[in-house]
Amino acid sequence: MRKNKLSHLLEPGVRLYFIALAAFAVASAFFNVYLAAAEGAVIVLLYFWFRRGSSRRRREILKYIDTVSANIDVASKDTMVNAPLPMVIFKPDTDEVIWSNERFLAITGERDHLFDTRLSAAVPEFNARWLMEGKSECPSEVLVGDSRYLVFGHLVRTEEKGRQSFLATTYWVDVTDFSVTKEEFYNSRPVVAILLMDNYEEFLKGLSDNVRAALLSAINARLDEWTAPAHGLLCRYDRDHYLFLFEERYLPMFQDGKYAVLDAVHEIVNPSGIPATLSIGIGKDADTIEELLQYANLSIDMALSRGGDQAVVKNKFNFEFYGGRSKEPEKRTKVKSRVMANAMAELVGSASHVFVMGHKFPDLDCVGASAGVVAACRKRGVPAHIIRDPNPNPGSEMLSLLAALPEYKEVFLSAQDALILADANSLLVVVDTNRPEQVLSEELLLSCNKVAVIDHHRRAATYIANADLNFHEPYASSASELVTELLQYILEPNDLLRMEAEALLAGIVLDTKQFTMRTGGRTFDAAAFLRRSGADTGDVKKLFQNDLEGTIARYDIIQNARMYKNNIAVARVSHTVGRVTAAQAADELLNISGIDASFVLFPEGERIIISARSMGDVNVQVVLEKLGGGGNAATAGAQVPGTLDEVSRALIRAIDQYLEDE
Repeated sequence: MRKNKLSHLLEPGVRLYFIALAAFAVASAFFNVYLAAAEGAVIVLLYFWFRRGSSRRRREILKYIDTVSANIDVASKDTMVNAPLPMVIFKPDTDEVIWSNERFLAITGERDHLFDTRLSAAVPEFNARWLMEGKSECPSEVLVGDSRYLVFGHLVRTEEKGRQSFLATTYWVDVTDFSVTKEEFYNSRPVVAILLMDNYEEFLKGLSDNVRAALLSAINARLDEWTAPAHGLLCRYDRDHYLFLFEERYLPMFQDGKYAVLDAVHEIVNPSGIPATLSIGIGKDADTIEELLQYANLSIDMALSRGGDQAVVKNKFNFEFYGGRSKEPEKRTKVKSRVMANAMAELVGSASHVFVMGHKFPDLDCVGASAGVVAACRKRGVPAHIIRDPNPNPGSEMLSLLAALPEYKEVFLSAQDALILADANSLLVVVDTNRPEQVLSEELLLSCNKVAVIDHHRRAATYIANADLNFHEPYASSASELVTELLQYILEPNDLLRMEAEALLAGIVLDTKQFTMRTGGRTFDAAAFLRRSGADTGDVKKLFQNDLEGTIARYDIIQNARMYKNNIAVARVSHTVGRVTAAQAADELLNISGIDASFVLFPEGERIIISARSMGDVNVQVVLEKLGGGGNAATAGAQVPGTLDEVSRALIRAIDQYLEDE
């Protein structure tokens, strides 16, 4: 068959020429028979000569092709056997080795061939899944003995015993030197850490020089002991600030140790019984030392905004949090509140319009803080507008009461109307949240040149950056308390409408659980100011009343609660319930003896809503932060995509991890 094909390919197309010659010979017969016979004889001789030459040429070409094919086979075999790279051919579905060259045997330490053995027996670290996925390069380095290899390969489809299968050919490149050098490069990169004694003033207040020196010496000894294994540079550059430089290879050691220096410093207590607290801000993965220092400063700011007594690590992309489980002491001063009030008054006075916006699904604290900002703007004679959530929410009743006031006739706007009204001099005040993804309108947040943030929640990895004013105090009970502190320096008690005072007081009552949680002296000062402004505690109490249906739903949730780890209640509800009802059920669970923290889960669309409450011993914000939620130590929430079973398992894992870290 091959010869017939070659004859057609190699023989010139001369048939037409012979036909033409025969035609001329026939034509010649009409004029001269002898001439025609001579022409015919010549044509026959030419034909036989052509056939003989064509046969000889075909034999020579076939011989040449066979020689070339044999040489190619020899070259191919020699290339495989003597290839400069280790090679192995195997069946990826069964892991059975078909053939390997001597170089591959050398790297695996095998003296004999690997035929009829499994590749995983010779190289346990190797997995052929990437080949079956159509890739030509192994995604990770393969460890063979003390060497590291990059593996390249491809698949060939074969047929064996009537069924199709695959053969894989792989080439192994030794990258040990490159890998070691790369690893050393990353391990030796510098890391900058700022260590801050965040209660320095309170810890050393009123102590004699001898006692102060002894306590600081004890703290320095703990820091020296903790940093010594890293062989870095630790120096004190301010009375309460330390700079620590070390190589990145030692960072996992500190992380695995849960930054034990935080607890070590806690053990140092002054004569008044106040323990020392430390915050750590770490910058890594930067291109320059200057950028590393910027990362460290951002980290220490983040640690303080989350209550201090924790470690925060900042890289190019995000923050990582460690610690931060202790109760947050009240650290605010009237000096800071007065400075913030003056700055707020200046921002409001220079604005053409002021827009006040809270978080999605606003509660009474969000509404109360918004009303307080509107009162400050009215005092300065600047038009203010509250961005209203069109959907039903826990603050709807108070919003309706405020909307009925003549002073609030044109105060409420939709986010779309605010975008049309906003100009270059507009001021946006964000209350009760510091996360851009949680505000009612991210478009409005991005469109306003001047932004002020007033919030009491612990800062998360995403937050509103570059705000013109940032009154962020995680030690405060509520956003309403912070706004009330500002109002005391901006207006007189009689400048505040009674309904505005009650809205602010309702916000404080909500977040303090009737003044039982997260309260400090400043909380009661703010409440006293609101009482002087006309707030009626009886009317505020009515805002928290429930109808019979809501009460039954709340106790139905409580009935579904189950204990976990002896002191944590987890209540799962398979149907959608009101968020307010779920939050109240979580609060109600804390009234049961032996329960230190409660979690209520229920479905809402394609996500699961979690409402969490704590008596203070369990930091529910740290737990729900692992699920993308936020809040503070006593009150937190999260919205997690997935089914109820999936989110329940994720919550249990987060609780276990929190308790393990404790």
